Amino acid sequence: MAGGVLLAACTADTAVDDADEAMAAEPQNEPPPWPWELEAAGQQVLASVPLSEIRSGGPPPDGIPPIDAPVFESIAAADDWLEPQSPVLVVDLGGDARAYPLAILTFHEIVNDVIDGRPVLVTYCPLCNSGLAFERTLDGEVLSFGTSGRLWKSNLVMYDRGTRSLWSQFTGEAIVGQRLGDRLERLPLQIVAWGQFTADWPDGQVLSRETGHNRDYGRNPYLGYDTSDSPFLFDEDTGGPLPQMERVVAAGGDEDAVAYPLPLLQDERVVHDDIAGDPAVVWWTPGTASALDRASIDAGADVGATGVFRRTVDGQELTFSPDGDDRFTDAGTASSWTVLGIAVDGPLAGTQLERIPHDHTFWFVQFAFRPDTRVAEGSR
Repeated sequence: MAGGVLLAACTADTAVDDADEAMAAEPQNEPPPWPWELEAAGQQVLASVPLSEIRSGGPPPDGIPPIDAPVFESIAAADDWLEPQSPVLVVDLGGDARAYPLAILTFHEIVNDVIDGRPVLVTYCPLCNSGLAFERTLDGEVLSFGTSGRLWKSNLVMYDRGTRSLWSQFTGEAIVGQRLGDRLERLPLQIVAWGQFTADWPDGQVLSRETGHNRDYGRNPYLGYDTSDSPFLFDEDTGGPLPQMERVVAAGGDEDAVAYPLPLLQDERVVHDDIAGDPAVVWWTPGTASALDRASIDAGADVGATGVFRRTVDGQELTFSPDGDDRFTDAGTASSWTVLGIAVDGPLAGTQLERIPHDHTFWFVQFAFRPDTRVAEGSR
């Protein structure tokens, strides 16, 4: 299985040095013990899940180093090393649009950032292909996060540096430690092609390769993971109608968990649905490379880009249809929209559809965390 060696390939040569650097950057007061140290000492550990289910992924804490002081560059500068199909995470707050290339995030997984004056946590778990963003201010305190080196259900386990509580990336919830039960507010994020980001946000900012770490950015340490038979360090029976490693677009959170299989979206391009009582639309466009396929991320298979939006504008419920490879048209006004939910032509030009937080992930992790997920079969 490809997963058996992929994590070592990513971290073995640098994990210890990076862990030392990251720990040196922490506050100088004595940090609290790690939960596994408390358990080994026979002390009680606050936890909502069995600690035996939280497994070492190989590297030590911050052996996969988070980015704590992100540097950004212009689109013109990033054009020198990114290709039109390069996958990027996109977060837009208050008109401050930022792209985080998976060429970089694959090696770091966490960015502690500030966007439009708001402390934000941008995360990517390669083993789940889950890109999620959160507010990192909780009860008036700005938290700073690192990588624990642990996995739960094959998903990234983060930790906050103040208490060393462990957090599930997939849910944004503290599952072990003093902050047990605390949950971060989720922010909308999309994975799209670099070319799409530059077209819609020509003045946007791009995470630079100036991270303070020496990495072969653009190389895929998870070669062939897309076509693996099963996930890495995951032993559960996911059941349901889909193969474990089938890509899905997941939305609805815990309230109305729904998964849209990628083959369905590739066939239909547009799926209308109701998510948690809101009229919604799910879009797919071709042209975005997988970060988990070939040795070079830019050479990865075309898995496309997706967007999930509320489809009500000024009280009018819109119905959409595909318009070529990269646009969508609404029947009411004949305005033209991109996969980022921006109207670029027609009466509604300049309108931004309200984003619904979603994740372009694998079925195994969606089912593992939300077994009551309904699987969409097409537009209603």
